[in-house]
Amino acid sequence: MATITATAPRSGLPGFLKHPATGKLLLLAVAAAVLVPLANARWASGSWPHALTVDLTEPLGKASDWVIDNRDSHPLFLYFFGYISNAVVLSVRAVYLVLLAAGWAGVTAAAALVAWRVAGVRLALGTGAAFLACGLLGMWIPTMQTLALMVVAVLVSVVLGVLLGLAAGLSDRTYRALRPVLDTMQVFPAYAYLLPVVLVFGMGVPAAVLATVVYAAPPMARLTALGLRGADAGVMEAVESLGTTARQRLLTARIPLARKELLLGLNQTIMMALSMAVIASVIGAAGLGDRVYQALASVDVGAALAAGIPIVLLAVVLDRVTGAAGSATSAASAGDGPGEPKSRWTGWAYAAVVAVAVAVAGRLTGRLDWPEAWLVNIAEPVNRAVDWMTDHLYSGVPYVGGTADWAGHFTTWVLDPMRDGLQWLPWWSVLLIVAALAWLIGTWRTALTAVLAMAAIGVLGVWGPSLDTLSQVLAAVAVTLVLGFATGIAAARSERCERVLRPFLDVFQTMPQFVYLIPVVALFGVGRAPAVAAAVVYALPAVVRITTQGLRQVDPAAMESSRSMGATGWQQLRQVQLPLARPALLLALNQGVVLVLAVVIIGGLVGGGALGYDVVFGLAQGDLATGLVAGAAIVCLGLMLDRVTQPTDRRTKKGA
Repeated sequence: MATITATAPRSGLPGFLKHPATGKLLLLAVAAAVLVPLANARWASGSWPHALTVDLTEPLGKASDWVIDNRDSHPLFLYFFGYISNAVVLSVRAVYLVLLAAGWAGVTAAAALVAWRVAGVRLALGTGAAFLACGLLGMWIPTMQTLALMVVAVLVSVVLGVLLGLAAGLSDRTYRALRPVLDTMQVFPAYAYLLPVVLVFGMGVPAAVLATVVYAAPPMARLTALGLRGADAGVMEAVESLGTTARQRLLTARIPLARKELLLGLNQTIMMALSMAVIASVIGAAGLGDRVYQALASVDVGAALAAGIPIVLLAVVLDRVTGAAGSATSAASAGDGPGEPKSRWTGWAYAAVVAVAVAVAGRLTGRLDWPEAWLVNIAEPVNRAVDWMTDHLYSGVPYVGGTADWAGHFTTWVLDPMRDGLQWLPWWSVLLIVAALAWLIGTWRTALTAVLAMAAIGVLGVWGPSLDTLSQVLAAVAVTLVLGFATGIAAARSERCERVLRPFLDVFQTMPQFVYLIPVVALFGVGRAPAVAAAVVYALPAVVRITTQGLRQVDPAAMESSRSMGATGWQQLRQVQLPLARPALLLALNQGVVLVLAVVIIGGLVGGGALGYDVVFGLAQGDLATGLVAGAAIVCLGLMLDRVTQPTDRRTKKGA
């Protein structure tokens, strides 16, 4: 009876009071009632107190001056960084000379034959057409320059990523130590670490390759560690029972079981390396990125598109080939006949002979360079189309106004109120809001991490610009989620819609941000609105893809059960698919935040201001303190938003 009496009042409580979040809200309310009056009495101003900031300008300035003064004389630069620089230059030059020696016909034939051996005739034809398109656009030499740089950068990234992944996959302590390092490497803006790389190596190919490696190696390391740590426990136990050594278990069991993750890591490394092609051009890397950057400087949309299309084609081809290689390897490992491995090697030998024969034939006939008569000029018609769009859409749309009006209204009605509201709030109230949001969906550790990340921004002395950037990120993420979820739902419910969307998503996901930044600026002008528009375009494909995949993977039995009960399509979506696809939708939210943050820097070039402008200014002026501090603030923003948007499974544990 005592037990019944004790539980009766609880059973009579309203439903919302039984929710675990209610207790957290009550505790937060009590804490706020005590802390808010004290904080308001001590710090009534909304800005971060100057007494709580740390000025890094002097130490970072001294470090920059020391590097510049000793770069040509100190043994560290002469005998370590100097050798690394020379090795990178020689490697890139060797690959480039091999590509030039093979000629356009040899390179195209080799690429098509590799695609044929990996994925079949259809992808081989697509690969050959992609390389021919690079020549037709007049971009053969820049394409080879970019390809040579990417080959070296990807090889170094893969080797470094595999070594780090092996260490993290075989040691829990190393995994815990490397995880924050990899997080920082991925979130830290590429522009921000271009500056220290340029300080050490100077402008040119070595700095471009090493900056690309820093950006592209983390996915390989993460997925290698994931594959090794996720090896089937039963298989590993069986192999260990045979008396194998640790090295034998690694080579014969762990690595083969992690083959799928390793190939996915290679795929992601290639994609991220190609995405750095344009940014690397800022520090002296030749190739397609340099052409895009020059077109951006002269606001030449046609020239930018002519250089951007080969980057997209390279990305799509390499994505398809590496994806097909993963599928083929998995199928081969599932069971090969006795003669099949030998036949596969014979096929590769025939392909190599044909590629060499085509290259030799091109060299003997003197047709190594792409013929000038085969060039197609798309710059002029594209520029005419852009001019027409600018003339008719910028301010000439009747009744609804032009894109310039839309940008102005979006800035006035959305961006300005969000920025002013965030900057009006006292700094301690912002920390309290961040703590509440992070704790409601996670643990107290999640909330503490988010609050410390946000507080670090204030300590670095960039509180105001960070809130400006945060307002742009929140607005861009909101627009991205509305469009992405709606489009993803449509694609998940219609295979025809998904097929139509796929090429557009491929293009938007692989096109360098610089390329579509030009038409965005032409249509919307300069300011924060085009920066938000560019971020939306960049982040939208990932949100659409993840949403579509999550909805399609909902248990068919649950869908059939709801259908048998007479549920309409809307009811199935709202009551079955969306709840069951919640993890995928949260992942889409997380990726939207990360990708929007990645374009914050690019937005600084077109009037986005705030942290993006500080990073770009630091690189342009050689101001290490300004660039690195702004980059660190963006990392802190990313960490805070990640904790606020990603629930954790530890919520129900003690201490949650």
